[in-house]
Amino acid sequence: MKAYLILEDGTVFTGNSIGSVREVISEIVFNTSMTGYLEVLTDPSYAGQAVVMTYPLIGNYGICRKDMEAKGSHTDGFIVRELSRLGSNFRNEQSIQDFLTEQDIPGIEGIDTRALTKILRERGTMNGMITTEEPVDMDSILKKIKQYSVRDVVARVTAGEPVSYQPGDLDTDSNIPVTKKVAILDVGTKYNIARCLLKRGCQVTIYPADTKAEEILAAKPDGIMLTNGPGDPKECTAVIGELKKLYASDVPIFAICLGHQLMALANGFDTEKMKYGHRGSNHPVKDVESGRVYISSQNHGYVVKDDSVAEDVAEIAFVNVNDGTVEGLKYKNKKIFTVQFHPEACAGPKDSEILFDRFINMMNS
Repeated sequence: MKAYLILEDGTVFTGNSIGSVREVISEIVFNTSMTGYLEVLTDPSYAGQAVVMTYPLIGNYGICRKDMEAKGSHTDGFIVRELSRLGSNFRNEQSIQDFLTEQDIPGIEGIDTRALTKILRERGTMNGMITTEEPVDMDSILKKIKQYSVRDVVARVTAGEPVSYQPGDLDTDSNIPVTKKVAILDVGTKYNIARCLLKRGCQVTIYPADTKAEEILAAKPDGIMLTNGPGDPKECTAVIGELKKLYASDVPIFAICLGHQLMALANGFDTEKMKYGHRGSNHPVKDVESGRVYISSQNHGYVVKDDSVAEDVAEIAFVNVNDGTVEGLKYKNKKIFTVQFHPEACAGPKDSEILFDRFINMMNS
């Protein structure tokens, strides 16, 4: 069945329908990872977005559900050059085509994803429509596309109620003794954030995004994690208000991605939308203090503005080697550090997973 990708600038790509056949309007972004398509599809940070995979062949090792980063997918759409319907891997449980249909994700294959990515790089991230209906009335279609905006996506992906995990859960070693208790404020968390803590001897409780700071602090956690998530951080005004209370509590805090941006906003810093963001598993970031460069996995379209960081409150701890943007902050006179990239990356490089050890040491001290 034919499918069409229509961008808000009027560009139309024609290909074949994959997954669900429902029509969707979404923000179109690209990811440069060569592997890890299941982790991409199940990363809650992609809520409100349709993902273009720049690698030309996707689906060749099928679907293994143990690699999912959430119970299901919140990704709006999936755009590829070629979809492999035969997964060749001993862990394969399902074809990616069947997974897309099961998760009700519409997609398109057979288009020139290189040309599409160049458009997004040159003109910036834009809205688009995936449809199986031939576009006839372009004026009305483009009007609908331009009216779309990513809204209320954190509420869409956060946990419905608190849930706790012990070592042994989420495929971790059950023989690891519990030494710390960590509260995770879920604005779009990935399973692997919890796994990285569990295998370091932490009992983990995941709280919904609208949880009050008083409830979290009443549980007397040894540390607090703020997770990755989707959308514009400035939309999360209620969460930012609660983070101000958590900041004042002196409980050690480690924040990733959206959590990093929200903590910055809670301290009066500013964020801005990037032209096309950082999405992929090959982004170099530099530790300012040591000079060491890590290859990181990233997925964000917003960034903390470097000139908004108050020097008496925090210092820039990591920078992006490619474009110099802020990739991490260390807060002064507080046991708080935050990073824009994903140290828990799966799939992706694990170079920076040692930051979880830093978090453990911070709780121990």
